Parts: sequence; structure tokens; C-alpha cells
Amino acid sequence: MIDQITVFLENAEGHLKALARTISDAGVDMKALTIADTADYGLVRIICDNPDLAYQVLSDANYRVIKTKVSAIEVPNRPGGLADLLDVLDSLNLNIEYGYCFGLNGDTAIDVLKIHDVGEAVRATKVLSDAGFRVLAQDEIA
Repeated sequence: MIDQITVFLENAEGHLKALARTISDAGVDMKALTIADTADYGLVRIICDNPDLAYQVLSDANYRVIKTKVSAIEVPNRPGGLADLLDVLDSLNLNIEYGYCFGLNGDTAIDVLKIHDVGEAVRATKVLSDAGFRVLAQDEIA
């Protein structure tokens, strides 16, 4: 499992740019970013090489930020890669709260899944490994 940074960001001009600059100025390398929005705020989820530093600099800059454990699973970047992953997870009856993906290279994608219960996510890691999927550790994101 890896750490994901989540920032609650007001929907206002320039706020995303300021967030990105804050992280950049600290030397943190963002590997993936996803944004969901509501009428009042955006929910920015970040996978980066140094989540502890990102959390600290964002907190120091008065952003509302949390660090969450998520599963990052390497899948083949081809039609059906995600479906194959979900076939394995379906047998575990897990509650997947949300997910997104990003590419590593032309042949590989990383699917990030927030599994509701951390204990279930740990159990899923073993099952996924047995099925031939690689679940990434934090140092493999750097």
C-alpha cells in the first residue's frame, strides 16, 4: 500500500495552480493527480514521490490535507487489464470506495484503489500477488 495525499480545495481561480506551485517548490514530484469537484470545493488526490513532505508543506501552507492508504496495482496497459484486476478483487467482496489510474510507460498502468478497510486491502495484496499482479510499495513510486 502507498500513501495518497488528498486536499480539499476551494473552487476558485488560481487555487490549483497555487497548490501545484507549493508542492513543486518543495521538490515533490507528482506522479498522478486527479480532481473531483462539488459545487463548493474540489477534491484533489495526489500520488507523489514524497507524501510525508507533501503533507507537511501543504499543512504548513494552511491547506486542508489528509494522508490516506491506497492500493497501487500494476496492470498491463491493454484492453481488459482493469477488468482482469476487478475479476480477482470481486471474489473478495471488497468495498472499493474509489479508484483512478495513471500510466507508467506504454506497457504498464497503475490502478489506484481505495479499499474501505485497510485489513481487507492487506488481504487483497496477497490474493492479487498470487494472481500475478504486482502491488506497489511507496518506494516504487519515487
